[in-house]
Amino acid sequence: MSADRLPRSRRPAPPRRRLPDRVLARPSLAAALGLAVVVVLFGLRVPDLLTVGGLAAVLDTAALLGIGGVAVGLLLVGGHFDVSIGMLTVSSAVLTGVLVGPAEWGVWPALTASLAAALAVGLLNGWLVVRTGLPSFLVTLATALVLQGVTVAGLPLVAGAPRISGLDEARGWSSASALFGSTAEVGDGVFSVSLLWWVALTAVAGWLLWRTRFGNEVLSMGGSRRAARELGVPVHRTTLVLYALTAFAAWLLGTLTLVSTASVAATPALVTAIDFVVVAVLGGCLLTGGYGSMAGAAIGALLYAVARRGVELAGWDPRWSQALLGVFLLVALLVGGVVRGRLRAAPRS
Repeated sequence: MSADRLPRSRRPAPPRRRLPDRVLARPSLAAALGLAVVVVLFGLRVPDLLTVGGLAAVLDTAALLGIGGVAVGLLLVGGHFDVSIGMLTVSSAVLTGVLVGPAEWGVWPALTASLAAALAVGLLNGWLVVRTGLPSFLVTLATALVLQGVTVAGLPLVAGAPRISGLDEARGWSSASALFGSTAEVGDGVFSVSLLWWVALTAVAGWLLWRTRFGNEVLSMGGSRRAARELGVPVHRTTLVLYALTAFAAWLLGTLTLVSTASVAATPALVTAIDFVVVAVLGGCLLTGGYGSMAGAAIGALLYAVARRGVELAGWDPRWSQALLGVFLLVALLVGGVVRGRLRAAPRS
């Protein structure tokens, strides 16, 4: 009698997985351990970090980093980069500000137009990557430079100044503010609605990656694009969808920032794009694709935010936060190299 026909009580127990294999199944574990170390390190030195106010400040920073990090992380799992997300964030916000301010549009028509423009840029990135076969890093870097030039040089020409203010007088501002700019006070902390957007986006991205056919296509494409094509994965369509999702995240970040300040300025944002990549890698997303976790990317954003806020509260030179994050990034890359080697050595069924 075969084992699968035996009564459940007499079936042999499945072989227990070794610790390295269990770690591989949880890409977010390294980020969680790093987060615990940073919380203990700064929590002992600056107790204010562990207060409600300190938590609110950390989450406010982590939410914006996490929204971009989760989108970039999903793209990394698919084997692609997008370094234009930071500048697209600024450009979409500037477009909204120009339409609301000098053009005197209502807030919602302006937001709809800027979302359409952001999605068009994302789809263009995806189309160029698919059609030319060029590295996505170079394609999106070129896009970022074009957006930076047009935005930084164009805003003063259109608005007469490098910053547009007073947007809260536009039609529909109150409803937009409720959705993108509301806050809640708890004790001495002020929590922004961006936190809810971050949690929702992380949950949706995690569900897409691990519970849908689209997620299987992303993982297959990131593991081997050629093999994915041979298996019938729609690589071109999946790539376009990934870049559209990244563009939506950029628009959302720009909108959250614009609505919370009721103003917008044309500021180069390449460093922000790199920060999003750092957050995703800290969370366990491999730069080579095919492996990663959206929960890990969210934890990576928390790790980044705690380190930055801890350095500020400790009164250290802010550059120490960059050094600390560089150490964590190096560790994440080394761990990623080990993971990549074990994945290649794993038997294929």
